[in-house]
Amino acid sequence: MPVPGPSPAQSSPPAAAARFGTHGHGRGADAVTGGKPALPTGPALPFGPAARPSHPASAPVPAPEASPVPVEGPRGDAVAEPVREAAAATATPNPALERIMRGPSGVGTEGLFFTPRQAPPAAPPAAPDVPAPRPATGGRPIPGLYHHPVPEPDPARVEEVSRRIKRWAVDEVEAYPPEWEDQFDGFSVGRYMVACHPDAPTVDHLMIATRLMVAENVVDDCYCEDHGGSPVGLGGRLLLAHTALDPVHTTAEYQSEWARSLLSDAPRRSYRSAMEYFTRAATPSQADRYRHDMARLHMGYLAEAAWAETAYVPEVSEYLAMRQFNNFRPCPTITDTVGGYELPADLHAMPAMQRVIALAGNATTISNDLYSYTKELDSPGLHLNLPVVIAAREGLSDKEAYLKAVEIHNDLMHAFEAAAAELAVSCPDPRVVRFLRGVAVWVDGNHYWHQSNTYRYSLPDFW
Repeated sequence: MPVPGPSPAQSSPPAAAARFGTHGHGRGADAVTGGKPALPTGPALPFGPAARPSHPASAPVPAPEASPVPVEGPRGDAVAEPVREAAAATATPNPALERIMRGPSGVGTEGLFFTPRQAPPAAPPAAPDVPAPRPATGGRPIPGLYHHPVPEPDPARVEEVSRRIKRWAVDEVEAYPPEWEDQFDGFSVGRYMVACHPDAPTVDHLMIATRLMVAENVVDDCYCEDHGGSPVGLGGRLLLAHTALDPVHTTAEYQSEWARSLLSDAPRRSYRSAMEYFTRAATPSQADRYRHDMARLHMGYLAEAAWAETAYVPEVSEYLAMRQFNNFRPCPTITDTVGGYELPADLHAMPAMQRVIALAGNATTISNDLYSYTKELDSPGLHLNLPVVIAAREGLSDKEAYLKAVEIHNDLMHAFEAAAAELAVSCPDPRVVRFLRGVAVWVDGNHYWHQSNTYRYSLPDFW
């Protein structure tokens, strides 16, 4: 069982990581397809001890100035930034991984960094270790939960994204009535997306992810849960909403009727508009990838709804299987679009990459279960989450079940980091490394938002 205290990310990893084992170029290949320009790479993966610096170079990287989302442009090269070794790795140096950690060097690579690089000092500084990034404003992390603290997101970007997304949600797609305004503001989606995508080259890129996030939340609220949602008839509602993402190709007689249906309610209006903005910046492959992951999400919604209709409490293994589909996966899967580049379809489809993405989605979704635990207990009826299912199926007390769920989250996080580090070594394509880094940063930003959003979440009194 985890014990109360500082985040394990600041000390040695929990022993549970051991069972996942040890996993562990200069110029790069084309970083983009479809005519989209390469953009500067961002911060390194927050993996393991190497990600906890002991010198001032760990200061947050300033974001570039905003400019329109590039839709067309010259092809370019991208070179991988450092990749950190997995938390479960041993102290034995891995030469291949160390080469990636050093990042690009040599003539012509200086412009690939947001800020000028400085040569390492001749000797270690005498000053004490620099502490980890300042913790999130408000809230506290779950004791014993394995995570990586992140710097506070750029306040200027947070303010601008928050302003734009509210205008879109309220005025453009009429997703929220005035009486829900406080809940929309409390969602803090601007801070959420800026924390998850610190390498987004412009605010317009950030808005791609922000609209999709809000649209998914509107569907969840209105069809599934908080605002009139019900498991009864959910399949039909979700299928019709999905056609706003994956257009219907039918006869001329019925095409116009379908098109009008996309404006008939807030979820469909939100999906339709968010997807239109997304496809302007994404390649066809990226758009199809997202549609596929949204179909996964909707299938997970339906499984949970079926259990609710029959009052069935699943086995823990069944619940975890459902959560691999009803989870955050569509969010990190678009990290390359938001970053202004593309991970080609063949690289994205690799089984090893699919495992990394699945583990990232699973870990962050269990984190959501843990942070939203008290909120869901206060909602009407039985709301399934991992601690509730463990308590019911394994005969544990509420506290024991919650702490076991923390352990499961930590195991998933260590498995994710080990799989990502192994893939970075076995397939050191700069686009793969960059995408892995983006997914890892998204995982950390997602935790930051849950921890700091005291409007929505509070922790149980188990410590």
